[in-house]
Amino acid sequence: MDDHRKPGYQLTMIGAPERIFDRCSSIMVNGQEQRISSAWRQAFHHAFVRIGGLGERLIGVCDFRLPTSDFPPPEFPFDADQENFPHTDLRFLGMVSTIDPPRASVPEAVAKCHTAGVKVIMVTGDHPITAKAVAKGVGIIRDRSETVEDVAARLGIPVTEVNTRQESFHCLLVSVKIPYLLI
Repeated sequence: MDDHRKPGYQLTMIGAPERIFDRCSSIMVNGQEQRISSAWRQAFHHAFVRIGGLGERLIGVCDFRLPTSDFPPPEFPFDADQENFPHTDLRFLGMVSTIDPPRASVPEAVAKCHTAGVKVIMVTGDHPITAKAVAKGVGIIRDRSETVEDVAARLGIPVTEVNTRQESFHCLLVSVKIPYLLI
């Protein structure tokens, strides 16, 4: 375990779990740092898919104790624009799971749309695994429905190559990054 009483900086990074994990070369397990092996990669992917499939949003967390020889305290001039700090060989600490359930009225509204023949399309910034679970939970996706990601996996092609006009979708999930939403 790191001795946090020593002067120096601790870099902590949070974000999309799969992106955070890809930046790491070690993982903290029961207070011990271990190299990330293929078994750990597989375990991470399994946990990520399982928890995300429950409709929970996941945040990955990692850290790195910056050496005082390269990052002298007390006032090293960190610069986010120049990115003068490490981005790789970090230590994975884990994932945080949060739930942000849809409003209670959403399933009924979706059912009314389906009854009226309206095709419901969900646009979200969630990871596709989480988005699919949420869409199933509110009735947008039914048993035999496919998302763009499902079609891409079935055809063995990238999502960007799926012809949305040719495939018949019951639901189309588009994953987008929306930095600010102005209402």
